[in-house]
Formats: sequence, C-alpha cells, structure tokens
Amino acid sequence: MSDLTNELVLRPRFRLSLKANLAELESAFDGTTAQPFLIKRLDEHIFVKFKRAETTFWTPQLHLELSSFEEGVSNIRGVFGPNPTLWTFFMFLHFGVGTLFIILGIFAYSNYSLGKDITFFMVGMFFLVLLWFSLYAFGRLGRAKGKGQMEQLKQLVRDIIAPFERIESES
Repeated sequence: MSDLTNELVLRPRFRLSLKANLAELESAFDGTTAQPFLIKRLDEHIFVKFKRAETTFWTPQLHLELSSFEEGVSNIRGVFGPNPTLWTFFMFLHFGVGTLFIILGIFAYSNYSLGKDITFFMVGMFFLVLLWFSLYAFGRLGRAKGKGQMEQLKQLVRDIIAPFERIESES
C-alpha cells in the first residue's frame, strides 16, 4: 500500500491492485478477527473501524471497496475518514456557513445599491469567513489526532493482503 503523500487532505484515499480473485480477497477480510478492530462486509464494501472501547471523538474509519475487472486481478480502493455522522455534520456546517455568506452578500449588495449602510452585512461576512477557517482547522486537528489510529488501520490492511502479490500501477 502506498503511503499517503505529504499533501494534507481531510479524507486520504489509496488504491491497490493485487493478483487475487475477488472471492479470495473477500474471504481474507471475512476471516480476520483482529483486536481492537470491527470489520463488516456488505458485498464488495468493507468497513473497518475500532471497537467502542477504543473509540474517541477523532477515531478514523476505513472504507474499502473491492472490485475486479479482469480474471485474477482485484483492486482495492480505500478512504480514511471520520465517523460518517460526524462527517455529515461537518459538511452541513460548511454548507450552512457558505449559504449564510451568500445571503449576507446579496443583502449587502442590495443595500449598497440603495445607498444604505452595509457595515452589519460586511462584518457578518467577515465573521463567517473566520468561522469557515475555524471549521477547517478543527477538521485538520481531528485528522492529526487520529493519525496514530489511521496507521493502525493501514497496518491491518497490509497484514491482511500480505499473502497476495501486488501489481504496481502506472499512476
């Protein structure tokens, strides 16, 4: 598994190609009972997360998607991310801040066109920009706090796919 690049992203992704049939790969994940992980599989989707005793607010999860487009070759696409409920809440907050920013911008433009004072709207827009940067920094902080557990998830996947030969990708 290629290590993550130095580029900082909130939801790191990776892709692997292995010389294995899809059924062999699925059975390798099905037969794994590693502590402190909880592994659930739904068709070609595998969800790896920590058991509740090991979970904190910042604990990452790993979503793997298995696919095969040719006989004897399987692909794994993985995405590290926070709890889906937490991620949805963060996205809701980001979209809410963006929507309020646009609304205040419309009101500011309308009042400016009418020759009225726009100080309130400009101050509101400034604070929304500060709030957005705060939300982004908060997300980055969460990723940094969950980095150790993310490394544990990566090592688990490396251990599970160790018996299979990797295929180097062109990209």
